[in-house]
Amino acid sequence: MSRLLQRIALLTTTLLVLNSAVAATHIAAVNKGSIPAPSKGARKLPIDVTSSKVDYKGDTVVFQDVVITQGETKVQADHAHATGLDNFDNSRWTFEGNVRITGEQHGSLKSDLAVVEFKNKYIAKATVTGNPAEFEQKRTDIDATARGHAREIVYNVADGTVRLSNDAWVWDGHNSMTAAELVYDIRAQHVQATADPQGNSQVHFTINPNSSGGDTEKKP
Repeated sequence: MSRLLQRIALLTTTLLVLNSAVAATHIAAVNKGSIPAPSKGARKLPIDVTSSKVDYKGDTVVFQDVVITQGETKVQADHAHATGLDNFDNSRWTFEGNVRITGEQHGSLKSDLAVVEFKNKYIAKATVTGNPAEFEQKRTDIDATARGHAREIVYNVADGTVRLSNDAWVWDGHNSMTAAELVYDIRAQHVQATADPQGNSQVHFTINPNSSGGDTEKKP
């Protein structure tokens, strides 16, 4: 425990390097205005954390006005708390208040709460919840923005997918779809639907024959 507290104490003054093998991991407590922009390179980059205030309570660290970035992935919120900082291979962060997540291919999420998991020093998965949580991506093949919302959305960084469940709805730029579960592929820019195995709900399509691909769809 004393080793962890000594490491966390350095957050207020300098750059802390954790587990430099495989991929250097950095945590810095700096002014919020100096938040670095997401890199355009691969995901396998250092993790940078900025926060306006850092407190440590036992084995949990509390951040205010926090932003973390790694490659093209950026997560920001009013505050967050994290555990497992002594071993970034398997740490978990909980973000609350105005949560915003930016991923690859201009995909983004916003929600009330998010849990971000790190595996092998990389941001692996973000689970966002809200009433509802929302997703959008500016498409590159048509002049439109794909949008979706659900009470829970899971962003898998390795697969480049967002899985929407519990009142899931997606507009792909042409038509809308509702289902028990919808999976939107950020890279391929298409959606797959799964009906409720209990038969309580079905996949429902709304086809707009007059759609030109523009951002004209209204949220239900």
